[in-house]
Amino acid sequence: MPNIEIKASYSDLNKAKQIAERVSTKHLGLDHQVDTYFKTSKGRLKLRESSLSGAMLIPYLRSDHSGPKKSDYALLPTDDPILAKHLLAELLGVETVVIKDRDIYLADNVRIHLDHVEGLGSFIEFEAVYRNEADEPLEHEKVNRLIREFEIASHQLIKNSYREYQGSSPTRSA
Repeated sequence: MPNIEIKASYSDLNKAKQIAERVSTKHLGLDHQVDTYFKTSKGRLKLRESSLSGAMLIPYLRSDHSGPKKSDYALLPTDDPILAKHLLAELLGVETVVIKDRDIYLADNVRIHLDHVEGLGSFIEFEAVYRNEADEPLEHEKVNRLIREFEIASHQLIKNSYREYQGSSPTRSA
């Protein structure tokens, strides 16, 4: 499944929450997530343990540049996250673990994530999920409209996933 997404540093999650409540069509709730990233030669693979959605493996491919970008991913539910984590750690090795509290809103098909990431700070993420490749330009526009609505400056946009920031500061766009 593809989506168009951005991630940005965002110091005022209270302000973000007010905007999200105004622009969203639904509040999905507060989710506590533990993401275990495994070492891969290409793309990313994480085991997400979610208080709202259970456990799932999420392999994905995405370029590392700031601004809206396409991500191809799959959500693979697992009934035994302890076993999956153990086996993948033995097979691939663990790169890092990211722990976050995520407040999730939905604006039509765009997921708005207000994230507090342990040890890293506060972030906002938009994910416009779609199925038809012809819709990709429209999804870019939806994300760009939210960037304007939340007043996200270009220097706030970050290139990578949270996994790259464990033990460092986020890589922002130049």
